[in-house]
Amino acid sequence: MKPRPLKLARLWLVAAAIAAPAFGQTDPSFLLTASAKDFATYFPGQLANGYLSTFTAPRGTEGNLAYLVGFMDYARDDMSRPAAIPGWTEIDYSTGPSDAGHFWMNQVDLSPSVFQDYRQVLDMHDATLTTRYRYLDHGRATRIEVVTLVSQASPHLAASRISITPEFDGVVQLSFALNLWAPSQPRLPLARLTGDEMQIAVAAHNLKLQAIPPATPDRAAVWYHGDTHLLADGGDSRDLTLWLDGRAEQGPGMAEAAAIALPEGLRPVAAKLHKSIYRLALDLEVRVHKGQTYTFTKYVAASRDRWGGDAQADLALATAARRDGFARLLGAQQAAWAKLWQSDIRIDGDPKAQQVVHSDLYYLLSNATPDTAWAMGASGLTTGYVGHIFWDSDSWIFPALLLLHPQRARSLVMFRDRTLPAAQQRAHARGLQGAMYPWEADPENGTEQVLHAAWVLGEREIHVNADVAIAQWQYYLASGDRAWLKQHGWPVIRDVARYWTSRVSWNRPRQRYDLLHVTSVEENYNDVPNDTYTNADAARALTIATAAAAVVGDKPDPRWADIAAKLYLPFSASGQHHLDMDESVPHDPRDSDLAFLAFPSLDLPMSAPVRRNDYAIVASRVDRSTGIPTTMGLAPVAIAAAAASDLAEATRWVERNAATDMFKPPFNVRPETASNNTGYFVTGSGGFLQSLIYGLTGLRIEPDGLVQAYPPQLPSAWKSMTLKDITFRGKHYDVTIDRDAAGKPRLRRKAL
Repeated sequence: MKPRPLKLARLWLVAAAIAAPAFGQTDPSFLLTASAKDFATYFPGQLANGYLSTFTAPRGTEGNLAYLVGFMDYARDDMSRPAAIPGWTEIDYSTGPSDAGHFWMNQVDLSPSVFQDYRQVLDMHDATLTTRYRYLDHGRATRIEVVTLVSQASPHLAASRISITPEFDGVVQLSFALNLWAPSQPRLPLARLTGDEMQIAVAAHNLKLQAIPPATPDRAAVWYHGDTHLLADGGDSRDLTLWLDGRAEQGPGMAEAAAIALPEGLRPVAAKLHKSIYRLALDLEVRVHKGQTYTFTKYVAASRDRWGGDAQADLALATAARRDGFARLLGAQQAAWAKLWQSDIRIDGDPKAQQVVHSDLYYLLSNATPDTAWAMGASGLTTGYVGHIFWDSDSWIFPALLLLHPQRARSLVMFRDRTLPAAQQRAHARGLQGAMYPWEADPENGTEQVLHAAWVLGEREIHVNADVAIAQWQYYLASGDRAWLKQHGWPVIRDVARYWTSRVSWNRPRQRYDLLHVTSVEENYNDVPNDTYTNADAARALTIATAAAAVVGDKPDPRWADIAAKLYLPFSASGQHHLDMDESVPHDPRDSDLAFLAFPSLDLPMSAPVRRNDYAIVASRVDRSTGIPTTMGLAPVAIAAAAASDLAEATRWVERNAATDMFKPPFNVRPETASNNTGYFVTGSGGFLQSLIYGLTGLRIEPDGLVQAYPPQLPSAWKSMTLKDITFRGKHYDVTIDRDAAGKPRLRRKAL
């Protein structure tokens, strides 16, 4: 790993230090609070900056799993999975021996009688976690406050500050650790097991695919973390530092370091370096006096191959942060996040919806990197969906970020440019032209990583290719950057068009093109002809390719326009509505993916009556469904309702997607459905935000600009909704929906 120049790594120092605000000074819509009543149902929130992540925990001092962007384990006979790096958050505390024994706080059961006056606040505006309580250890009480952050201003850095105020005199113990996780067991050969074999293997290990409440994720038996192997480690008990170098299983290298700051003038009674197979720590004994507050800070730096240096470079970063102090680091964090929040969605009249908007934006921004070529997994920097990149990145997350945070949206489309060679190789291996993007792409190298039990999705859920091309074009339309299109977007769009050209079949008797052997968006239909969404998506990608060729001065293949015009879209002439797929396929009347035809990036042209009929089918089927709607499914239904100018229905679906049961308490972690634990589902966050940005506003990104395609809709309880400081073709705007004198919703734009 090449060392990173410290001068560049410490640009965050130019930010002015700002004092940490009290909870009450922050807009309440940015604050999520846990109390002792949440102990039994506590689902961890996330602290992250797109490169480095960790989780919240009730005490604020636990050792938590942590991940780095694109840092994957490639064990034999397995799909790739995020390798958990050594946990950096743990600061353990003990008041020393008592008549009942010797206890460490992180091992004591959570109980309101032990953790008294408890309050934990996730401040989404500053991306800080503050935990306060009175810890009672067998007659000895200590007031504790912990503040933790992962720096947005200097992405290699994180820190946790603990302040203790003992209500006694004596010697206490603190342990500042890097947790070295044991390898995951069992390690199943998921790259070889069929679906039935996987179920048998899970049961044979006495595991279940279902979650164990409150926080174990669904499918934890197969969505466990990968392994990081320690290569070298060490520390200095005098300088109070720790460091290590590691490597993911058959994957890239990483490094980590920590530097501990003591209260000014304090000299430990004892300081020892602890090294064991699972723990690297500095253990301190400190003499304290009743009523006096002692503040300790743990500064951490992390890096990986292609992003940063080795352990010694990280150690230099951590010690430099220690020298500059926590106030400087916190001030830079607050300034960086304040700049991000300049672009926002503001709702007047619905505090709950406003808080949901902020939590969804918080998790998206926490998992996105600016100006890189890393995409975002469906569950961000977690093990959900094993960190793989789906169409979620292109069709759900990217559009939600595009107008508000174009630098972060750019990273998602650049990932497809960076991994184009892998997609070209997939197409070639199947005798096809162009590029065939994976259904589950590895975030590091772009290879297909679907588990063997779901291999059919990798081969047949091919709408992902059109989704990729459409996102490239949307970025060009929003940025107006022709140089980017020619160098990065056009090669992707062109090769996707070549793929579709080689993938369609000419139906001579009916004089049309068909797409055969396709897995529908409704994934239980995994070998069907002419899935309507897939065909419409492919036709759109081919039309885009012809338009993009003209922009970059290249010659389009004339077959692209011909195929786009003649690719079959199943339709009921008698009912005047689209069909979900070819009429020859037996179709469950409870299923429908017609709402996706109104998805903003596709927005299939159709008459107003057909649009209303399509929506009516979708709405009736969602209502009849025996299952609880997914956050992924609710968003396009809301958008389809808005496009059909049905305010009541659009409001209904927006409110349903923001309902309390769609989140895990206490920090608004969005699961995939209201009934499961597939958390940190940033796909759902992107979908909900799209239902506001494009659904309620009726805005669409087109060659002619940011056009008003549909009348704006404003829920009756809302006074207004404003898209603040959006960026379109280099210009900044506020876009507001409010009501005119007659009470009719109107959309206004203000240039900034």
